[in-house]
Amino acid sequence: MQESISVFDMLKIGVGPSSSHTLGPWRAAERFLSELREQGKLGSTERVKVDLYGSLSLTGKGHATDLAVMLGLSGQDPEYIPVENISGIIKDIEEKNEIHLGNEKIISFSFLMDIVFNKNFLPFHANGLMFTAYFDDGSHYESTFYSIGGGFVVKEERSNAKKKKVAKSTFPYPIDKAEELLAYTQQEHKKISDIVYENEKSLRSEQEIHDELLRVWHTMLECMYIGCHSEGILPGGLSVRRRAFDMHQNLIGLSNYNNPQEWLEAIRKTEVKFRQILKWVSCFALAVNEVNAALGRVVTAPTNGSAGVIPAVLMYYLTIENHQGGDNEIKQFLMVAGEIGSIFKKGSTISAAMGGCQAEIGVSSAMAAGALCEVMGGTPEQVLMAAEIAMEHHLGMTCDPVGGLVQIPCIERNTMGAIKAINAAELALETDPKNAKVPLDKVIDTMWQTAKDMNNKYKETSEGGLAVAVNMADC
Repeated sequence: MQESISVFDMLKIGVGPSSSHTLGPWRAAERFLSELREQGKLGSTERVKVDLYGSLSLTGKGHATDLAVMLGLSGQDPEYIPVENISGIIKDIEEKNEIHLGNEKIISFSFLMDIVFNKNFLPFHANGLMFTAYFDDGSHYESTFYSIGGGFVVKEERSNAKKKKVAKSTFPYPIDKAEELLAYTQQEHKKISDIVYENEKSLRSEQEIHDELLRVWHTMLECMYIGCHSEGILPGGLSVRRRAFDMHQNLIGLSNYNNPQEWLEAIRKTEVKFRQILKWVSCFALAVNEVNAALGRVVTAPTNGSAGVIPAVLMYYLTIENHQGGDNEIKQFLMVAGEIGSIFKKGSTISAAMGGCQAEIGVSSAMAAGALCEVMGGTPEQVLMAAEIAMEHHLGMTCDPVGGLVQIPCIERNTMGAIKAINAAELALETDPKNAKVPLDKVIDTMWQTAKDMNNKYKETSEGGLAVAVNMADC
């Protein structure tokens, strides 16, 4: 039975640096608080301990998993918390050795003792965490969660995503595979975005869809804007210098603007030679992931580590390809991207801890390629071809973050994923789909098989690849 995954499940607004290691644990902490409230136990809680397992433990410090858990237990919402308040809340917990549990009750809490990093893996997923609440009557309650990528959190996750039992879809056009999506477009004589829109209307009103899609876009735009106007060194110890600021200054010169929308209009007036286009796309992607690495607000698309690809490609379309592009094209782009991402999630994984970086940059590139192809006039067949081409050339990409930080090689990889997406869309637009040899569903199956065959050293554990070849001390 098909699973109903909304565009807004695939494009979540949250705080960096990682959807699976930051946003997921944060949401898990919120769910744990909800469980305590449902049992009427939050008021009698005297202590909370958090055990992190597997990839969450191995790269948790670099991904700010411990900070996310503390913020979640404090009752903060990653979608709306002012990011400038984060450091103050964390500092307060660390200095006072107490936490305002659920923003309701102050209890003792030692961030050094009550968050435990366990290197062993739990059976269902590489990203496991267990919360334990100790009550004033001497009893306790345990609850285990799995952060399965893209900010999705479950209580139990099978190792093969395709075997997971799910509730029957409420969508008028339930979709598990690309071939099903294509069949609906042919049956209804509609574009992919039209099919997605009909599904979304079964969950929320047309006005809500409009407002939420534009809120997602404005978050992306603001993120690019902030990244292009921020200098300095990224936190974490690698001493990675932000590059988007200098690149942006060299590209835009003395242009005048006062807000993100005026900035977009100013970019439309700049030079559009091939090298400049490459630089602009790279600049947009760098900007997003530099903001992400600094615990800024981004859109998980489909993950935080790959958050720069989709906004960079959409910004490319709006500033280079279509100066008249506006709300309709933005909504169309995001709906197609979200649907392609959901098909990858159902058929494979969007978790680097399960599938390596092909599950993050690869999927985001496929999402962006398909979306760009449709707004550029591509047929549904060409849209799915574009997504396939983009993923085909990310197969086997490892996840080996240096120091467990979402910086090297993650930030640059977003620029590559964005450029590949544009290239894939152009190839698809110039190709008769009848001549395609590899359908999208086949490449998704291949991605999952590759993920299962991949050594755990290359699945967001920082135990192989660049993570061991590059010494923190050398940085």
